[in-house]
Amino acid sequence: MKPNPTTTDGWTADAEQALLERVERLVDEEIGPRANAVGRSDEFAWESFRALCREGIIATAFPVQYGGTEAPLRLRVRIVERIARVCSAAASMVTGTDLAGRPIAAAAPEALARAIVPRLATGELQSAFALTDRQAGSDVAGLATTARRDGDGYLLNGVKRYITRAPVADTFIVVARLEGVPGAKALCALLVDRDTPGLEVGPTQAKMGFIGSPCAEVFLRDARVSADRLLGAEGEGFAIAQDTLIRARIGHGAMAVGRAQGALEIAAQYATRRSTFGKRIGEHQGVQWMLGEMTAQVEAARCLVRSSADRYDRRDPETAVYASMAKLFATDLGMRVTTDCLQLLGGNGYLKDAPLERFMRDAKLNQIGEGTSEIHKTVIGRHVVRQAAGMRHPCLDLEGLGL
Repeated sequence: MKPNPTTTDGWTADAEQALLERVERLVDEEIGPRANAVGRSDEFAWESFRALCREGIIATAFPVQYGGTEAPLRLRVRIVERIARVCSAAASMVTGTDLAGRPIAAAAPEALARAIVPRLATGELQSAFALTDRQAGSDVAGLATTARRDGDGYLLNGVKRYITRAPVADTFIVVARLEGVPGAKALCALLVDRDTPGLEVGPTQAKMGFIGSPCAEVFLRDARVSADRLLGAEGEGFAIAQDTLIRARIGHGAMAVGRAQGALEIAAQYATRRSTFGKRIGEHQGVQWMLGEMTAQVEAARCLVRSSADRYDRRDPETAVYASMAKLFATDLGMRVTTDCLQLLGGNGYLKDAPLERFMRDAKLNQIGEGTSEIHKTVIGRHVVRQAAGMRHPCLDLEGLGL
C-alpha cells in the first residue's frame, strides 16, 4: 500500500485531492454554468456562495476549534485558481474569507470568536474588511478614520471606500487610527456590527468588473463600539492589516492565474473550430506560438503563486515581498493573457455572449486591489536595494571599480 503522507498542518494528500475534486465538480456543474448570468447583475451571487458553503469551501479559511477545516494556503490558492477559471465573483468569496474572516478568528477575544467565527464558517454570517479610506488605500499608515476612546469603548468616525460585500455584510472589521497616538502603532482594528448606531452602508458602487461581488462605502459617524470588540490590542491594527493583505495578495495572484487558464482554454477550443483562409485558426503557426507562449507564462505565474503560499504556510520572514512578486507578475500577466485570448476570438470575443469580455474586465481589478502593480514594484525594488547593500558578489571587484 502506498503511504498517505500527512503534512504538518494535518491535511493528507488524499484529503486535499478529495476537496479539489469537489471543487472541480462544483465548478463544472453549478458555478461555471451560472457564471455568465452572475456577471450581468451586480448583486451578491447568493447561489454560488451557498454552494461554496455546502461543499465546505468557505470553512477551509477557519480554525478547527471554530467549526472550520483550516486548509493551508497552498491548498486554498489551488481552490481559488480552479474557481476563478470560470467566475471571479465566486473566487472572491473564497479569498474574501482571508480578508474579512481570518482576522476575527486570529485576533478576536475568545468569547467573541466563539460567538461569530462558527457562523462565518457555515455562511450564516457575512463579514467585510473595512480598511481603505477615501484618503488612503495602499498607504495603510496614512488612514484617516479615527477611533476616540470613550469610557469603556471607542467612537469611530470616517468613510471607508471600495468595501467588498458591504451591501450584504453583517459585521465589519474597521481599521482606524487612535486619536492622539502617532505613527503606525496608532492603528487598531474593531469589529463593528451592521446595526451599530452611527454606521451606515452607502449604495452599491457601480464598477467595471467583478460583477456579482458588490462593494459600497461605509460611513462611520460617532459609531460607538465596546472595548471587547477590539481585535488584538491597541496598536496591533497595522500588523493585523499587513498579515491580512499578504494572504489577499497571494489570493489575487491565484485568481489571475485561474482566469488566465480559463481564457487560454476558451481561446484554444475556439481555435480548433473557427476557420480562416482555408484552415483552422489553431493550425496557423502564429496562433500556435501565441498559445504556446501564454501557456508557458501562466505556468510560471502558477509556480510563483504556489511558492509564495508555501512560504506563508511555513512562516518565511520574507513572505511579504514574495507575495508582492506573485501578485505583480500573475496579475499583469493575467491582463495580457485575457486581452490576447479575446483577440483570438475576434468579433466574437467582444460580444457579451462570450465570457472573455467579462474575463478581461475582471482582470483589471486584480492589478489594482490590495496594492496596485506600481506599489508592488516599489516594494520589490526597495527589498532588492536593501539586500544588495549587505551583499558582495564574488565576481564583482568593487575596489577595482573605485567603489
